[in-house]
Amino acid sequence: MHRVAVIAVPPATTFDLSIPELVLGETTIDGHAGYQVRVCTARPGPVATSSSLEITVTHGLEAIDDADTVIVTGTGAREDVDPRVLSVLRRASAAGRRVASICTGAFVLAQAGLLDGRSATTYWAKSEEFSTRFPAVKLRPDVLYVEDGNVLTSAGLSAGIDLCLHLVRTDYGAATANAVARLVVAAPVRPGGQAQFINTPLPPETGTSLTETRTWALDRLHEPLTRADLAAHARTSVRTLTRRFHAETGLTPLQWLLHQRVLRAQELLETTDLPMDQVARLSGLATTDSLRQHLSRRTGLTPSAYRAAFTQHPSSAGSGTTTA
Repeated sequence: MHRVAVIAVPPATTFDLSIPELVLGETTIDGHAGYQVRVCTARPGPVATSSSLEITVTHGLEAIDDADTVIVTGTGAREDVDPRVLSVLRRASAAGRRVASICTGAFVLAQAGLLDGRSATTYWAKSEEFSTRFPAVKLRPDVLYVEDGNVLTSAGLSAGIDLCLHLVRTDYGAATANAVARLVVAAPVRPGGQAQFINTPLPPETGTSLTETRTWALDRLHEPLTRADLAAHARTSVRTLTRRFHAETGLTPLQWLLHQRVLRAQELLETTDLPMDQVARLSGLATTDSLRQHLSRRTGLTPSAYRAAFTQHPSSAGSGTTTA
């Protein structure tokens, strides 16, 4: 079981504080919990929040002592963070533990000096303040989450869900992450580089979004889909499709297709023993060379190494040991 300590820094953002336990707590592996999540704070007891709610946290910072991952959630604190919190964060990072933040929790990591020289993100509305206060941080204000070494940061609110799903995918694979996403009724795993703020599109000409077209495409990832194919299904021009696609997802149609195909390949590698050429074909990546290139770029692992690391329940649907 992976142990996670979530630090509540007053005044805590209650929505952010609930995300790790909500998402990670739904993760099961062979019927067993994948994570043990404990919320802690510098002074156990009532913790002030940024809303009308009052919460009580019973665990102190000693909960971090045996944690594999430490997460700081959103907070209204800027310059008065308890020094004990900063100290335990430094120790955790120095010990090689994974340290993460959700929303304005990045301010706490920055105060601890953990983001100096690193790429990071935070809630876009606070990005100007963050850049002014922490010029040594390479802020990326327009993405959902960033992973730089053992430190991860995410944008605000729902991007914390994306970050936690990314942790699940890293620890237990894409199939498990997608299953958790369905349980918490969240969008499928989104890439960290997706825009954290998406312009609200004008009412489309058809009166509907492109949701049906994306669903249609997900059932046909193995086919050589083009922008023209997507536009034809959406009954619109390629130009209009591209504009609306970006407005709704933050990605171009081809970027979205590639991301979904790599996710499909990851699921096939985890849940079947199909030969690599069939994984490539069924995921729409066409060839084993293409599969190797895109999976290595996404995960740092070859397809064979990925399968060895994340195989859960091999299927009898395929056979063979073609490597890539």
